[in-house]
Amino acid sequence: MKVLVTGVTGYIGSHTAVELLAEGHDLIGIDDFSTSSPKVKHDIERVAGRPFTLLDLDLRNRCEVECLLASGEFDAIIHFAGRKFVGESVAEPMQYYERNLAASVSLAAAAQRHEISHVVFSSSCTVYGQPTQLPVTEETPIAPVSPYGRTKAMTETVLQDLCDATPSASVLALRYFNPIGAHPSALLGEVPSGPPNNLLPYIMQVAKRVRPFLNIYGGDYDTHDGTCIRDYIHVVDLARAHVLALDRAAETTGFEALNLGTGIGSSVLDVLEACEKATGRAIPHQIVDRRPGDAASMFADPSRAQQLLGWKAEANLPEMCLDHWNFERNLDVDALSA
Repeated sequence: MKVLVTGVTGYIGSHTAVELLAEGHDLIGIDDFSTSSPKVKHDIERVAGRPFTLLDLDLRNRCEVECLLASGEFDAIIHFAGRKFVGESVAEPMQYYERNLAASVSLAAAAQRHEISHVVFSSSCTVYGQPTQLPVTEETPIAPVSPYGRTKAMTETVLQDLCDATPSASVLALRYFNPIGAHPSALLGEVPSGPPNNLLPYIMQVAKRVRPFLNIYGGDYDTHDGTCIRDYIHVVDLARAHVLALDRAAETTGFEALNLGTGIGSSVLDVLEACEKATGRAIPHQIVDRRPGDAASMFADPSRAQQLLGWKAEANLPEMCLDHWNFERNLDVDALSA
């Protein structure tokens, strides 16, 4: 298929681009490079062994989006573009509603006008808020507690309404749990702009002595070691799921939401221990006060994705941490300390 990939040079977008190219799909990628670099194109092509087209385009520019979709003859869209940090969304909610929700509505409307029926949407487990029962299934109530989570839930509603109004449309909303790791080639991975908001990049920067220590927010949760538990999934496993979701979107109609996780919960201290083994270095850390809104535990029931896509996460936590470290240790230290 000829696929439009938004946010293609981002962390998950770049890994998915590799998998799509490996499967023979033709890619047109777009990005505004607000949190990534156009240099990632070279790394994607180097890993995949195939070229693709990259355009500098902001989804908020409706005229450019309209022109692209009018001329592109696309078979499908995989939509990653948007902001993704819970804390930032609380401080800057209007940016999130503009970049995540309004831009997605504009893209969906243009896709409908140009009869692009197949969409895979990058959603998030944050749509569930703080679930009271585990593991989290797709039937768990949608109850987001942050502007970020609400933009994902609202975009899902928009896409579901699009499917209801367009009998030929098919949308798969993939609800990610906690992506970590990097491509085994060590050429692609997560490159934060400024201080990391996610656990693994921060741990790795402490391991590299870019940052002095890791703050662990809360050590008195009702978990096996008192720290929060999350479902960590290798970014390449996540990328593979998008290719399978694209295949399913081409064969079905309607809206489906799928959890993407391992089904295994790991605590912050579990991850820290795995990272110390992967890096061979002690990682200084301290327990500080809890952050408002953090759930004690969150992990997926990924059985529906296995049933409908034939997909299952393969990498374990030590493998994820080792791949993340192999990529991270090759990054420029000055760039990380920005």
